[in-house]
This record gives sequence, C-alpha cells and structure tokens, in this order.
Amino acid sequence: MTATAPTLLDVDGIDIAVRHSSGATPGIVWLGGYKSDMLGTKAQTLSDWAAREGRAYLRHDYSGHGESGGAFADGTISKWLGESLAVFRRFTEGKQILVGSSMGAWIALRMVQELRKAGDSNVVGLVLLAPAPDFTAELVEPALTEEQRRDLREKGFFEEPSDYSAEPYIYTSALIEDGRANRVMTGPIDTHCPVHILQGLADADVPASHALKLVSLLPADDVTLSLIPDGDHRLSRPQDLDMLLRAVGDMVQRAG
Repeated sequence: MTATAPTLLDVDGIDIAVRHSSGATPGIVWLGGYKSDMLGTKAQTLSDWAAREGRAYLRHDYSGHGESGGAFADGTISKWLGESLAVFRRFTEGKQILVGSSMGAWIALRMVQELRKAGDSNVVGLVLLAPAPDFTAELVEPALTEEQRRDLREKGFFEEPSDYSAEPYIYTSALIEDGRANRVMTGPIDTHCPVHILQGLADADVPASHALKLVSLLPADDVTLSLIPDGDHRLSRPQDLDMLLRAVGDMVQRAG
C-alpha cells in the first residue's frame, strides 16, 4: 500500500514531514530512532492499531530523515528535539502518550522536560523501546577508536557501517558535543507520568544495562520494565510488535 503524502510543517526553514490522524485521547505520538523514518514497521503497526481503535496518532520524520528536508549530517539532539516539540504543539490536543524508539526515547524524555518547563502537562505516559538516552556520551564516546577520534578532530565526523542500511551511520562532532548538553541520565529523572520500557536482552546496539541504569533514575513506583530474552535492537518481530501494542494499550488504560 502506498502511503499518502505527508503534511509539511516549516520548522526553522526546513520542511518536516508529518502524518496525523485525529481521534480519541490520549493520543499516541511516535518518535523514531537515529536514521529511522516514520514508515518503519513499528511506526506503521502503531498507526494501524490507532486507526482500529479510533485513537489520535501523530508521527514525523526528523530533518535529514525520511520525507523531511534538511541534511542528516546537520542534525543534533537539540535540532531534532526542537522539531519534535514544534510538531507536538502544532498537531496535538489534550492528553498524549509518547512512544519513543532508541534515540526517540531520548527525544521523548527531553520533550517531557521542555513541555513541563513551559507549563504543558499533557504527556500522561511514556512507552520506550530499546531506549538510548545519552547514547552519544554513554555509548558512542567511550567506544571511540583513535582513528575515529582523529576523524572527529580533522573532518568533523566519522562513519560506521550500519546493520540496518546500505549507507553508513555518520556521527558528527556537533552531534556529540550537543549530546552532552542534552544529557538526562545525570541524576533522577522526573517524568510526572508512568513509564513502560521494552528492552531486548540480545540487543547488540544498546545493552540491557543501559535500560537498567535508566530505570534506576526513574521513580520506581511508576516504572515497568519488560525484558525480552531473545529481542534485538529493532524489536520488530511479530511477538515484539504484539508486546508493543499491549504496552501502549495498557498505558492508554492507565492514562485515560
């Protein structure tokens, strides 16, 4: 099935591609991962579920991703966070549940901080899949080789082969430096809402220890951690998708 054309929202001169379906609240807001787009398996599965449920659903592509404008190499957490906040503020009404995958979980946690700071308490639940908050500082920087450090100094970026795409991942010095300014795992994280984390124990990209560290920083009585013994980073197998839909459905019941 061919996807309908997205709506374009101008954010700081860049066209951000958005797909939004109105419906019941709490609505679902999808936040994808690094180099992922909003037509991926998990995002589309949630879209189909929301349509069946008559529930509002919102997703977008960060700049440099999917159908949005801009260059991927120009992206930073601050930039993608700003775009996500602009989309959220333009297209949502009432209570919302943020569903963040990998880097999208980091964006989701930062969104809650920024929305709360602005007096917006409409985020009433978080579902985080293979969450990768602070991945630049916690996972990328400690593993840098001398060659990669040299590339960052001399070229401003380094490349790494991707298991998910023919094109390599690009990590820029701007992304890494900006990541330090957006860290959330430096102390207790107050989300003001329930959190459900899904983490595969066979995740080669974001280790389960990272999810456990995140849980330790969240209010324990509001957090559910579901560990999937043979789950990888994608969490896109049928059984993973079923677990995602159950987690989101449960969060809707709690938040509704």
